Amino acid sequence: MAETLEQWIDGLQARGKYTFLRSEAVRESGLSPDTVKKALQRLAQRNRVVKVKDYFYTVVPLEYQSAAAPPASWFISDLMQAMKLPYYVGLLSAAAMHGASHQQPQEFHVFTDRSVRSIKAGRTTIRFFASKYVVRAAIREMKTQTGMVRVSTPETTVLDLVRFAKSAGHLDHVATVISELAPSLDSRKLLKAVRLIEDVPNTQRLGHILDHLRMRHLSDPVHKWIEHQRPRPVQLRTGVRDTKHREDRRWHLLINRPIEIET
Repeated sequence: MAETLEQWIDGLQARGKYTFLRSEAVRESGLSPDTVKKALQRLAQRNRVVKVKDYFYTVVPLEYQSAAAPPASWFISDLMQAMKLPYYVGLLSAAAMHGASHQQPQEFHVFTDRSVRSIKAGRTTIRFFASKYVVRAAIREMKTQTGMVRVSTPETTVLDLVRFAKSAGHLDHVATVISELAPSLDSRKLLKAVRLIEDVPNTQRLGHILDHLRMRHLSDPVHKWIEHQRPRPVQLRTGVRDTKHREDRRWHLLINRPIEIET
């Protein structure tokens, strides 16, 4: 048994474990619930631990104490297991893990199967997105400092980026991130992701972006699928009023403002 809770936490970190439940701390440290509660409050004030949920804590190693928390990728898998929810890391967070470096997001983006409020962990906000496809979507297990984390594949990521463009900045930023991910995209896997979601308007937008990036080897299979869906003309940018526009007939899109790749 540990003499103090901090000694118990030091032991966790020495074994490479950076998360724990409060009930676990009580059970394994041999300390009373009230003693553990007060000790956790003191340790949180010193940025030795961060309370992510009332029942879930993360150890903060010395090199991350100025940020008041380690990277969310270190503890998201354990957090979602504690919350008993399916998940995958997506959008800009997934793009960054796949090597897109245009902009490192201040939020950590996570998909799950229901509406969940954002969580603040140190300087990072974990933002959740609800999707009924979270269990069936193509994901990739990626290694982090503390273990494995579920991350959307590049193909799932680019489709999600277009579907949730407002949350990923704006469409020009999305197109820029897609341009960085494009070399890692597989046409068959992209088509499979498109068929799973069956979001025709946003697939039209994705196809237009891929054409703009001169990635016809990726967009052509998607275009064949689109043509079988009898798509209706939609605006490239939602919520943008512009009476002057041209039409991309291949994708049945009204271009109310052209795509501009950021530099």
